[in-house]
Amino acid sequence: MSTTEVPTRGPARPGPYIMAGVLLAVGIVAPLLVPMYARVDPRLFGIPFFYWYQILSVFPEAGLLWIVYTIVIREDDRRREVVRSLRAAQTGDTTAEAQK
Repeated sequence: MSTTEVPTRGPARPGPYIMAGVLLAVGIVAPLLVPMYARVDPRLFGIPFFYWYQILSVFPEAGLLWIVYTIVIREDDRRREVVRSLRAAQTGDTTAEAQK
């Protein structure tokens, strides 16, 4: 067993993680701003605004979460690709199998 640590990811860029954090903060803080939607009118099918706004806000927040997930996964894939290309360059192997 080797005692040297082999990195599994390359260096991180802060930009994607900052963007993901801001989008997550928007999705968390927006529902906490209750005075924005604490009213009865306008009604939708007799349901007060307070309730239908909360129900419908789930969809944009799910969209934000999907965007955050995509940003983080793409950055992780980019970081893993850096290590794969370095390993392939060190071994001199340029086949598709070595890059997976």
